[in-house]
Amino acid sequence: MINNPSASLPVMQKCLFARLGVMDYLEAWEVQKAIARRRDSGTLPDTLVLLEHPHTYTLGRRGKLSDVLVGEEALEQMGVKVCHVDRGGEVTYHGPGQIVGYPIVDVRPLGGPVAYVRTLEAVLIRTLSDFELEARREDSLTGVWVGNEKIAAIGVKISRGITTHGFALNVNPDLSYFQHIVPCGIQGMPVTSMEKLLGVHIPLDEVALRLAHHFGLLFGRTMQETTVEALHPHLAGVAQAG
Repeated sequence: MINNPSASLPVMQKCLFARLGVMDYLEAWEVQKAIARRRDSGTLPDTLVLLEHPHTYTLGRRGKLSDVLVGEEALEQMGVKVCHVDRGGEVTYHGPGQIVGYPIVDVRPLGGPVAYVRTLEAVLIRTLSDFELEARREDSLTGVWVGNEKIAAIGVKISRGITTHGFALNVNPDLSYFQHIVPCGIQGMPVTSMEKLLGVHIPLDEVALRLAHHFGLLFGRTMQETTVEALHPHLAGVAQAG
């Protein structure tokens, strides 16, 4: 439990936080939609979901299939699924060793879409600082860099003021999977990870707790850890242990 709130804390000041282990991308997308419906109806407060995906390439609304540089046979051999999604942005990779964060929040009291994305970048930068990594944002691009290498990607969708999709932070992934795409549509963009930069394996749960901590601080929310069953009874059993 992080910063366990008192029972009297107004619901809009809470943010539920769940670690869901490893989950298929399309299943996680359904989880997001279910939580977003409850957030829109006011039956859930803001919610942050953190998880891992099996090897997946996702193409956002501006994504081009030509930015996936290998064919169907190679993808099958690599065990990679390709998904077209409704977030902003282009193509990116998700896989084991990467923390994917899906905040399902109402951005209207948070300053709107641009302020929301800038704050997500700040959450990631502060989290990396906890591990003695000096990260930064690029003025003309979305995401977070260490030096000239990208370490975290961001792509969101906002409907009726409620966000879905979110960010992906490279903790310990196999970076070779990025070699088979044009990440975020940027040719020649180097990608890195916490493990590569620090030379040690970083426990994902340790990073997840720091992410939740800084998310609460920067968005002014008290983080309350919960389970997938509490978020939606019909979602029980869809996540696997990470």
